[in-house]
Amino acid sequence: METASILICGSGVVGLTTARDLVAAGYDDILIIDKEPEAGRHASGRNSGVLHAGIYYAQGSLRAQSCLKGNKRMKEYCREHGLPLVETGKVIVARDESELPTLRELYTRASQNGAKVDLIDDRQLAEIEPNAKSAGQALFSHYTAVVDPKAILKSFQEELRASGKVRFRFGARFTGLARGEGKRLVVRTTTGDISCAFFLGAAGAYGDVVAHAFGLGRDYQLVPFKGIYKKLKKDAQHTVRGSIYPVPNIKNPFLGVHFTRGVHGDVYLGPTAIPAFGRENYGILAGIDGEAPAILLRDALLFFRNKKFREVALEEPRKYSFNYFFNDARKLVKELAPSEVEDSPKAGIRPQLVNVRKNELVMDFVIEGTEASVHVLNSISPAFTSSLFFSEMLLKQYIAPRLATL
Repeated sequence: METASILICGSGVVGLTTARDLVAAGYDDILIIDKEPEAGRHASGRNSGVLHAGIYYAQGSLRAQSCLKGNKRMKEYCREHGLPLVETGKVIVARDESELPTLRELYTRASQNGAKVDLIDDRQLAEIEPNAKSAGQALFSHYTAVVDPKAILKSFQEELRASGKVRFRFGARFTGLARGEGKRLVVRTTTGDISCAFFLGAAGAYGDVVAHAFGLGRDYQLVPFKGIYKKLKKDAQHTVRGSIYPVPNIKNPFLGVHFTRGVHGDVYLGPTAIPAFGRENYGILAGIDGEAPAILLRDALLFFRNKKFREVALEEPRKYSFNYFFNDARKLVKELAPSEVEDSPKAGIRPQLVNVRKNELVMDFVIEGTEASVHVLNSISPAFTSSLFFSEMLLKQYIAPRLATL
């Protein structure tokens, strides 16, 4: 049986950044397991690359507390390691006058969270994003930036390997928890059992499954949402300088279809927030497995009991239609032709949890633990942005106190 002092389940951004902080704090003999053949195969490596700036999140939430600080740390990391970083900011545009009150509420939230934002008129908007249009007012976020998530994940992984204190076991799926000896835990995987003194669950879309094996997170189950993208063709990419976002419905945790110029010049349109039928349901049918009936049942219960989910479930699947998707994006800009938009293979799954007791979407990160384990649940956006601050907070407030007693 393989042994480790600290076992981390999940090699996404939360698992990797927490491992970095553990090494910096003097811990060693750390093993990271992942069911995939490489790190960051899912949400961490499939996100849009946008570093958010604390605009959308309710004051006092973990998302609000960690987003802006994580934004600054991630920018510093990219500069120090020569990784791609584009700091163009972003505009959030009101598509009609009914969205202006929400736009101003976003300005208030952002200001309370410490973000640098300006309410701008159409003249100022034209100077920043000439092709963007609004109903007379927009919000400009100075701190929003764009990075290459895969390059960052690769750099984190190289650092951890070079430390000599962290090793990886890929192709190892968590399957359960066995009875340990004394205080040690025995974790079962598809490649054999592992004995550890402490366990960190950072399994992203499978975070609830792992937590349930420890008797935790019983109120939470996953309801996955699929984000699909399209792209501007090369000869139309010049029409977007940075990022153009709509005013979202802040009662739902989705930001709507938007334009984002990536670090390599590609301009993506999306993502959608279509209810999916699998934790890895990236295609129409691909990724649908035996759990699909249970997910469908959760969707059905939410549909009838939760108005906000019902609105999303009725609206978002229409975006499978090119015309519907195009018309949604077209509202953000002055000029856009159907011939300028092409399909993209880029797709992601938002690992959104629902509180099954309350039949509500969970709007913040969730952290639960036992004496010898800590589990990160609902690692939704802005988890990537927040990660370098969030992991430090996780270590100081949740992990280190438990390790001190082992």
